[in-house]
Amino acid sequence: MDALTVARTRYTTKHYDANRRVSDEDFDKILEILRLAPSSVNAQPWQFLIADTEEAKQKIMPAILDFNRDRAKNASHVVVFAVYDQLTDEYLQSVLDQEEKDGRFGNNPDIKAQQDAGRRHFVGLHQVSPSELISWEARQAYIAQGFVLMAAASMGIDTTPIEGADFNKLDAILGLREKGLRSVFMLSFGYRDPNDGNAQRPKSRLPKEKIFQKI
Repeated sequence: MDALTVARTRYTTKHYDANRRVSDEDFDKILEILRLAPSSVNAQPWQFLIADTEEAKQKIMPAILDFNRDRAKNASHVVVFAVYDQLTDEYLQSVLDQEEKDGRFGNNPDIKAQQDAGRRHFVGLHQVSPSELISWEARQAYIAQGFVLMAAASMGIDTTPIEGADFNKLDAILGLREKGLRSVFMLSFGYRDPNDGNAQRPKSRLPKEKIFQKI
C-alpha cells in the first residue's frame, strides 16, 4: 500500500484475535523499523521492552487499566516504550562511537566534533531538570511510535497505542527506575478480531480547511 492508502485505512484496533500471532520474521522487521526511527540530534533516548509471551504479558497486566487489558492480553506482542532518567556522558559517547563505526564522519574529525557538540548542546537545553528531559525524550519516543504505526499498517499488522496504564506501577514491575529508565507508553501489535467494531466505522478527521493555513 502507498502511504496515503495506509493513512486512510489504518485505525486503532480495539479487539484482537488472540489466536493469531505476528510471525517472528515480521516482528523482527518491526523491531528494525523501531531501531531506525528518527530522533532529534539522533539522540535515540529510548529502550523498547518486549512482551511476546503469555507470561510476559501477564507480568505487566496489573499496571494496565481495566479497559485496556484485553488490548494487551489478546495482542500478539506488546512493546513498552521507555526513556532515560538522564543522558550521561557515557551514553552520549556511545552514540557518537556508533555513528563513527557506521561511517557517518568519514575520516573528518571536525565533523565528528561538530556532531558531538551539537548533540550535547541540544540535550543540555532539556537536561535542566528530570521532568523537562523526560518530556523531551517522550516526544522523541512518540516520533518512533508514529514511524512504526504506519510501517505496521503497511505490513497488514494492527496496532493499539496504550496510555491508559499506571506507569509508576509498570516501572516498579519491570524494575525500570533501578536501570535509569521511565516507561512512557505501550504499543500492542497483532491482528484485529473479525468483529472489531472500530474497523467498521468510517475514519473521522477535521476537514483540511480547518487545519491548514498558508503562511
